[in-house]
Amino acid sequence: MTHKILAERPDDGAHIDPLLDLTFGLERKQKTVYALREGLPPVAGLCFSAIAPNGGLLGSLRFWPIGIAGQAPAILLGPLTVEPALQGAGIGRSLVSHGLSEAKRLGKRICVVVGAPSYYRPFGFTEAGLAGLALPGPVEPERFQVLEIVTDALQGISGMIHRAGQDTAGEDRCITA
Repeated sequence: MTHKILAERPDDGAHIDPLLDLTFGLERKQKTVYALREGLPPVAGLCFSAIAPNGGLLGSLRFWPIGIAGQAPAILLGPLTVEPALQGAGIGRSLVSHGLSEAKRLGKRICVVVGAPSYYRPFGFTEAGLAGLALPGPVEPERFQVLEIVTDALQGISGMIHRAGQDTAGEDRCITA
């Protein structure tokens, strides 16, 4: 499907939550990763929309600030969502590829995701538990993954993933409606 990836537009926010509900269900907010995001704005410059030629929203990807055991800042990928009828058409992959490229350009070093290994491994993600990382809640170990955006970024880093500190001031917010 023809689409383009843009920075999240002001009007997209009103469509993203219903799309997330449709894709993941209403219970999605009870998952461990939602506790890491709750009350925090997404990372500025890392909120993207997949847009149809007619301007409609096809999918969305946001990244959130997290920390690793007080040792290093990192980003949390997701949620990634695509219109259910269009899943498998490459829209999600293009969002992730674009998002990770922008994260690298912005100087981000480590990215964490909880998702299907078969989907995220081609981007370079590996099992986070094997890297010495842990989440503060239940997660299937193989779905908890990490990517060193910068080579050796995890050198000497291990421990519990936690919510980002107060370093997310207003200027770090994505546009959300």
